[in-house]
Amino acid sequence: MDFNFTPDQLDMQKMVRDFVAKEIAPHALEMDKEGIVPSDLWKKLDEAGLLNLTVPEEYDGPGLDALSIALIYEELGKGCAGVATTTAANALASYPVVLLGSEEQKRKMFSVINDGNLAAFALTEPGAGSDAGAVATTAVKDGNEYILNGTKCFITNGGIAEIYIIFANTRKTAGIRGLTAFIVDRNTPGFSVGKEEEKMGIRASNTCELILENVCIPVENRIGREGEGFKIAMKTLDAARPFVGAVSVGLAQAAFELAVKYAKERIQFDKPIASFQLVQAMLADMAMQIEAARLLVYKACWLKDQGVPYSKESAIAKCFAADTAMKVTVDVVQVLGGYGYSKEYPAEKYMRDAKIMQIYEGTNQIQRLVIANNILY
Repeated sequence: MDFNFTPDQLDMQKMVRDFVAKEIAPHALEMDKEGIVPSDLWKKLDEAGLLNLTVPEEYDGPGLDALSIALIYEELGKGCAGVATTTAANALASYPVVLLGSEEQKRKMFSVINDGNLAAFALTEPGAGSDAGAVATTAVKDGNEYILNGTKCFITNGGIAEIYIIFANTRKTAGIRGLTAFIVDRNTPGFSVGKEEEKMGIRASNTCELILENVCIPVENRIGREGEGFKIAMKTLDAARPFVGAVSVGLAQAAFELAVKYAKERIQFDKPIASFQLVQAMLADMAMQIEAARLLVYKACWLKDQGVPYSKESAIAKCFAADTAMKVTVDVVQVLGGYGYSKEYPAEKYMRDAKIMQIYEGTNQIQRLVIANNILY
């Protein structure tokens, strides 16, 4: 594993870092308060090429390797985890088509994303979170169409996407063996957006309920064969989890830098608190944890780019980085004391944002099961 980045990767990292410093970080607290990303920022993200990162080069995308994408998401995570989550949802939604989509499906899906639109990956339901086999949304074949009925919840980009990957069951009571993936356009009759979630963190990210009432889609919108949905979902999550880890690392890094700056400036007992060994120990622990998380993310991405198995390493990277983001941000609030608990500083936002990293795209308890299965079986 080569720890030297290419000139292109370094240039790209700097470009994103500058973009975040100018367009995202100064507005992060306002976006968190309002619970929305301004439309002009989406336009700027599109112009900067940050909405179609996983689109292959042959479909007019950047064709980036996983490590390069991770570098980008780390920088976006530093600026605002909510914005990073929304852009990463495009990657999550594109992977089922990258993996098993037909030529026609790839051109359709990627043209929508390349045009600056958002996409959404809709697996979770009120009764189906970690247990994908409990999906109750149905897809009944009727001639050359499927009729979809059901409800999805906690869907990132749910209210603002133009195209969706919907998982439904094509065989009643079949569990994961009946799970099938479909492409659904936003304007399809019978498809509607339900309530928007009022979240603790990543508030800039849109999270909504989706309602499907006799939604008719052509057979051509089915990805792969009937019953392949579970395999598609698991491979998609394997591919996307290191990017959750990258966002977690960026979030933790931003919080850490805030704590270091504050510790140098905050005077107590006629000294900056950075001179106190207990504070130094907290900062040192943060630095170690962030560096370890970053390297685990890089390794998972590197393995993916080599075309070798990486499911275990993907789960390790996501789990460790998310746990690190949570621990680091809690400790940052502690270093800042009362100011850490106040909305005057971004420390409390970092802590609220970090919690979801341990929950979405597979809870960290599920990640531990994935890791254990790779070890034991």
